[in-house]
Amino acid sequence: MSGQLERVFIGIAGIIGAGKTTLATALGQHLGLDVHYEPVVDNEYLDDFYRETKRYSFAMQIYLLNRRFQQHQEIIWRGRGGVQDRTIYEDAIFAKTLRDMDLMDPRDYDTYVDLFRNLSNFMCRPNVIIYLDVTPERSMERIRERSRGCETGITVEYLTRLHDGYEEFLREISKLIPVLRVEWNEFWEVERLAEAISREYTRGNFLREVAQLA
Repeated sequence: MSGQLERVFIGIAGIIGAGKTTLATALGQHLGLDVHYEPVVDNEYLDDFYRETKRYSFAMQIYLLNRRFQQHQEIIWRGRGGVQDRTIYEDAIFAKTLRDMDLMDPRDYDTYVDLFRNLSNFMCRPNVIIYLDVTPERSMERIRERSRGCETGITVEYLTRLHDGYEEFLREISKLIPVLRVEWNEFWEVERLAEAISREYTRGNFLREVAQLA
């Protein structure tokens, strides 16, 4: 099974607290793939963003876009596949949500979108995106469990808006990249999920539901 995924580029998608990092680490170990984590510890904007979201929203999104583009290109250049903890495509969901909540200036949002579109001309797509479908309430529980001080201001309302944004995102991105949608309120055994990925990801560029078998 792992031979089929030897050089695959897997993107892990989902709202805050969905469990992306946990799965990315486990899949990387199980499949022998490099893991490219979401910048958190060394993110110099993170604390400022959560403290004064409106002031730092544009800087935060540009920072993340730059870092994820760097990761994206590194996976391609190395030529040995990898697992990415949140894809570059998802950043637009967060930017749009911030704009809609009046936490990002519409002019800044338009600049962000233009930059993303320009960068996308130089990006090779992941072979598959795994979307971890988690309720906002379950995500909030996991955020509280991991106790990152800067995340104390996250609300269920914000997570719900992101969750709704992901629904729209999935409809569009699945036209370009195969998407495996996994119900993730309860974690799977990683071997079982890896088998599901191996089985499903070659079946076509559209959205597929992956059910956990008993």
